[in-house]
Amino acid sequence: MRRHRNVKIVATLGPASSDYEMIRALVEAGADVFRLNMSHGEHSEIAERHAIIRKVEKDVGSPIAILADLQGPKLRVGAFANGEEELEIGASFRLDLSDEPGDARRVQLPHKEIFDALEPGATLLVNDGKIRLKVKDCGRDFADCEVVVGGTISNRKGVNVPDVVLPLAALSEKDRKDLEFVCDLGVDWLALSFVQRPADVDEARKLAKGRAAVLSKIEKPAAVKAFDDILAVSDGIMVARGDLGVELPVQNVPPIQKQLVRKCRAAAKPVIVATQMLESMIESPMPTRAEVSDVATAIYEGADAIMLSAESAAGQYPVEAVTTMNNVACEVEADPTYRDIIESSRRAERNSVADGIVAAAREIAETTQVKAICCFSQSGTTALLVSRERPRVPIIALTSVEATARRLCLSWGTNCVITGNVDRFKSAVIAAVHAAKDEGLATESDMIVVTAGVPFNTPGSTNIVRVAPCSEKLLYASQAD
Repeated sequence: MRRHRNVKIVATLGPASSDYEMIRALVEAGADVFRLNMSHGEHSEIAERHAIIRKVEKDVGSPIAILADLQGPKLRVGAFANGEEELEIGASFRLDLSDEPGDARRVQLPHKEIFDALEPGATLLVNDGKIRLKVKDCGRDFADCEVVVGGTISNRKGVNVPDVVLPLAALSEKDRKDLEFVCDLGVDWLALSFVQRPADVDEARKLAKGRAAVLSKIEKPAAVKAFDDILAVSDGIMVARGDLGVELPVQNVPPIQKQLVRKCRAAAKPVIVATQMLESMIESPMPTRAEVSDVATAIYEGADAIMLSAESAAGQYPVEAVTTMNNVACEVEADPTYRDIIESSRRAERNSVADGIVAAAREIAETTQVKAICCFSQSGTTALLVSRERPRVPIIALTSVEATARRLCLSWGTNCVITGNVDRFKSAVIAAVHAAKDEGLATESDMIVVTAGVPFNTPGSTNIVRVAPCSEKLLYASQAD
């Protein structure tokens, strides 16, 4: 399905979007990637949604990516004798390992790892930061705190520890089981929660064994500090602004978003901007002006994808939410200012032959009447490099590997086409011309740019760029030469 925009749309599936008719409607409205949230739903439900997506994919005739979002370890307080208590500012409150029901003076925190890492002065946030505690004294099984921001605390509310790197693995036992399940199922991307260090990503990659690409969710201050190293071992990044906005001052989130997006672009790795993008559309058919501006900002920054969470999973208007994102993207990308911003923020880091080839392809396309850049990419590397260039003309990513085509659905500007095996550059050029015309991106009188690596089927070998006519007569004449 030909999109008239470059940024991709990720839609989360859930109770509001779990049958064939709705999922197909979301694709037709503009969804390119579907997110399966492993925090909700049994394996049988996840498998059913996966099967429906693959049926829709077959029926519409275009690759669709599936992203499984792992839950990560959940840190929560225990239960209260009365179900909830009111904490007053300045009061003392203890967290400990005792499983006795809590009261206004204490409650269980059943995570020994937190006590092992805490130091006096550290901050603990409860219930998405609505309650803020400052550690005054602590030991191996307790933390005596002062209530800095009070409020109602109730059973099993979540706890965030922004000041320290916790000695916790990003993958819980549930995550390991979920990872194995979805990899066997055949998802294309794994989103890894609670990333604090590169080792967290390495562990997930070892367990995935190449069956899915690994995308790191940046939602903790420790991940921001170690971002360069995390990016180096990740296949993609999600800027998870919800938890970032809990663990960091909210005013820090916009500049961090911009910094991370730019670094991902420079590294040619796809980046999703996520969380609360059209939050009001959970209950309203129209977004707020501020939400539209937020979506537009992510697009102007050059993000590869923008994501809907509850809006499409549990909201009353999932199709309208996707349609709104699609319309905003089309309008922004038609703005001349968009091209100015994208091109001024392009970072020229040319370290290889492949970098030079794709840069040359973009330059040729933008200084001639070329209609598209066609790149052959078995592993996806060449297509990612072309996408990094953010060219003004469409990108056609051709591959014989179905998994590669699906993974590239997350990357900016890529129109993914599955071809037969190609072992000669002449055959590749012919296939590229046919694809450009079939996709409606070129006619007999047009030209395209073709990039590929010879020998074929060797990742990272991009070393040829050619301008090819789309006229069958001229094409075959040039091939004979």
